Amino acid sequence: MSSTLVFGASGQLGQCLKHVATERNNAGLIFLPEEEANILDLGMLQKAFEQYKPAYCINCAAYTAVDKAEDDVDIARKVNKDGAENLAKMCGQYGTTLIHISTDFVFAGTGNQPLVETDEAAPISVYGLTKLEGEQVIPPHTNQHFILRTSWLYSEYANNFVKTMLRFGREREEMRVIWDQAGTPTYAIDLAGCILTIIETQNQQYGIYHYSNEGVTSWYDFAHTIFELGNLTVRTVPIRTAEYPTKATRPAYSVMDKTKAKTQLGVAIPHWRDSLKVCIGRL
Repeated sequence: MSSTLVFGASGQLGQCLKHVATERNNAGLIFLPEEEANILDLGMLQKAFEQYKPAYCINCAAYTAVDKAEDDVDIARKVNKDGAENLAKMCGQYGTTLIHISTDFVFAGTGNQPLVETDEAAPISVYGLTKLEGEQVIPPHTNQHFILRTSWLYSEYANNFVKTMLRFGREREEMRVIWDQAGTPTYAIDLAGCILTIIETQNQQYGIYHYSNEGVTSWYDFAHTIFELGNLTVRTVPIRTAEYPTKATRPAYSVMDKTKAKTQLGVAIPHWRDSLKVCIGRL
């Protein structure tokens, strides 16, 4: 079986890939330990690619601290742009297909229609900008790439909104949550399944894709549903973005159209509420 190198293996999506690969009996994924997987170290990458000669490389490594990135511009850019470029260089050199994870934050989020892959990217935060730069440095080095933009990622693993809300729901009587930002939560287990489907079907429809769960919601409705499914009695109060100032500006509307992923990658995408039920059941 041809091998697949996973970078960022200890993060949320990396752990979900481990889970799904085990479920599917896919033994071809190699989850490199951090000391062998620094995407900023070209010498280390060369060694890994030379040793494993992978057919696929999955880049789950990213700087994702959205607010912190406003001050840590250089570090965010190194990880999100330079790291992606280093992997693209290696993939080009070894004929490896790169599967790179990006974000809905590449969009300004000022519209009110689901975003397609060809819509203009105009990030309004350092995080969004560096992730867009990461997308842009890949094609010059390899045509064999899939860039998957996702949104509002959560799972049983690592820190995320669902786990935070469940914890707060046990500790607090009231939660104030933003209602005027709309998007779609994505169960990272579903995204991991999409990635493995690309590999298992040896899909060659390269390019940029949008992948989130189906449906539309606000952070307020998302939180309300988490409390409901978690059997927690919490008074949920809707607030505007202006009432909860953050260092980085978020897109107000970042719902993505998944038509291309469904037709060209051949994946069925569950509704966000159905996937949330599964996750909370497992938690």
